[in-house]
Amino acid sequence: MAQDPLHTSGPHHAGTLARSADRLGATASMLCAIHCAALPFVLALLPAVGLGFLASHGFERGFIACASVLAVTMAVRGYRHHRAAWVFALLVPGLAMLWLGGFGFDFGTGLLWHSVFVVAGGTCIALAHFANLRLARNHASCDCVTPA
Repeated sequence: MAQDPLHTSGPHHAGTLARSADRLGATASMLCAIHCAALPFVLALLPAVGLGFLASHGFERGFIACASVLAVTMAVRGYRHHRAAWVFALLVPGLAMLWLGGFGFDFGTGLLWHSVFVVAGGTCIALAHFANLRLARNHASCDCVTPA
């Protein structure tokens, strides 16, 4: 009898959930980078198609906060599993750039710097998620045991 995936528990389920969260984080970070790179070109079109909220500071800053919490949570969880600290070498500068771009530069006065920092930061965070996924997958196939 097949088991319901929503009601499973144990280490396998936790690993699946972690991989899904990392994939979500990587996808969201890349979409954020694409959004910010394209924003200067489509800023005038968004309200016309009913997506004006995507250009608001509130939406972007909320997204940055959620993406940051997810990225840090998954990096720490991944580190506890695979013990590869170099993921943080991608994550920490990525978060710094993302927050500097999102909170330090305004759309009106610093649009270029805003876009540069947010795109670079989002890309670094996505790469950190991808690295975490790869490390977790490689670690799962080895016979080693690391303390949590």
